[in-house]
Amino acid sequence: MGCDGGTIPKRHELVKGPKKVEKVDKNAELAAKWKYCALSQEKLRRPIVACELGRLYNKDAVIEYLLDKSAERPNVEVVAHIRGMKDVKVLNLTDNPAWEGERRNAKGDCYEDMHCAMFICPVVGLEMNGKHKFCYLQTCGCVFSDRALREVKTEICHKCGDPFQDEDIVVLNGSKEELEKLQKTMEERRAKAKTGKKSKKSKGVETVSKPSEAKVSSESKPGLTNGESGGDSSSSDSVPGPSSSSKTAKPITAAGSKRSIQQMEEKSEAYKSLFTSHSSAKRTKDQLSNWVTHTPYHF
Repeated sequence: MGCDGGTIPKRHELVKGPKKVEKVDKNAELAAKWKYCALSQEKLRRPIVACELGRLYNKDAVIEYLLDKSAERPNVEVVAHIRGMKDVKVLNLTDNPAWEGERRNAKGDCYEDMHCAMFICPVVGLEMNGKHKFCYLQTCGCVFSDRALREVKTEICHKCGDPFQDEDIVVLNGSKEELEKLQKTMEERRAKAKTGKKSKKSKGVETVSKPSEAKVSSESKPGLTNGESGGDSSSSDSVPGPSSSSKTAKPITAAGSKRSIQQMEEKSEAYKSLFTSHSSAKRTKDQLSNWVTHTPYHF
């Protein structure tokens, strides 16, 4: 095979050299990160959400994943850290007035700017196309360029006015080093949340146990005898006056045999007749029936 009809083969056709490393087109890579959902690989459309690692998703794609995690989907490892909708934040984005949508070059007879983005920074005006670093705030979800946050240093959001801290700033589609930092901060935040929940549970158990212990101690005090009371009886005997003796005698009488309501002289006869222990509530032998039926046919 080959060399037929006087053809002369070249060296690269006969000798196999090392394979060339395939390079990824930078424009295509930026478009995949900033214009398409990281989970469904569909074009980003409102509402757009971002996770704690700075990846962009369509909200409906994340909801479908959370409802059915068993379904086979590509890029599932990208959303493995998302446990629920609380782990993502809806972004408050600013539209680009120069963006014309899909109809900007329908005929194909004019120049198409591949770097034109749908959204811009509301402070500086930079387009969110991947060439400039962008961040979002976890408190309110507003998106700004990193240049705007560095040049205009405030503790209040430039767009909505909500306060924020440096810990609330998350870089969108950051580098490997930035992803590692965001991963560490996410793990620390979740560990603090777990410890806070455990401390709240322990406090709730303590508050429930304290009233029960107080009830047990209050019930056990009246039943103590003079010998068991120890130093309290000696101290009460040493104090002169009738007030001390009356204080010690009251709990003993209260803890003794309970009086029935019918024996209380201070209660009226009308009040006593409300209870079944009253004589009017008791039946005589003539009023009692001799037989009882358990079937509904006695009537």
